[in-house]
Amino acid sequence: MTPWEIHGLELANCNCNFGCPCQFGVLPNRGNCEAAIVFDIESGHHGDTGLAGLRAAGIYHWPGAIHEGNGQMQLVIDTAATEAQAAALERIMTGQDTDEMKTMWFVYAKMSPTKYPTLRKPIDLTLDMDARTGRIRIDGIADIDVQPVPNIVTGEPHRALLKLPNGFEFREAEVASGRTTLTGGEIAFDPLVDTHTHFARLHMSQAGVIEGAA
Repeated sequence: MTPWEIHGLELANCNCNFGCPCQFGVLPNRGNCEAAIVFDIESGHHGDTGLAGLRAAGIYHWPGAIHEGNGQMQLVIDTAATEAQAAALERIMTGQDTDEMKTMWFVYAKMSPTKYPTLRKPIDLTLDMDARTGRIRIDGIADIDVQPVPNIVTGEPHRALLKLPNGFEFREAEVASGRTTLTGGEIAFDPLVDTHTHFARLHMSQAGVIEGAA
């Protein structure tokens, strides 16, 4: 197994209500799970291959809850990555070189028997975790826009946090509202409109969340 670490920012937009039932061990409120997830890597490595400054994304669809399997997935790696860097990210994001069940990437890949070829596309993004805003354009694949959850009465930004002391993805995440429209790729689903989104700081290795850093 090749050791690796990734430190950076994750943004995930799925089709469920704000908060996401998965975070509470509850079935998805719309009966299935669809998501676009983007990673902005600040530092990291896979063996001797550096990963700093890279971007990647995953598009996912499950007909039911994630743990029920039968999913589809397609990864996208930014064209700025070299072939060696892209191969390293693909191994990490398909659960290879990872202890069993220790990262969300392992789980997503395990629960997705249909894996479409990884794409190389430019990924343009602006993310602000503190403001809970974001704009992501994955060339020919997806457009994602994020804003704060609005207060149900006043419309002012409403802040909510998710804390998962034993999670395999993050220890704390900021909840937001997202919209995703797929514009290409092998996976198709209806646009996500004002659905659950979270920002999280990732501190991951082949053994899972790096305690003390998360």
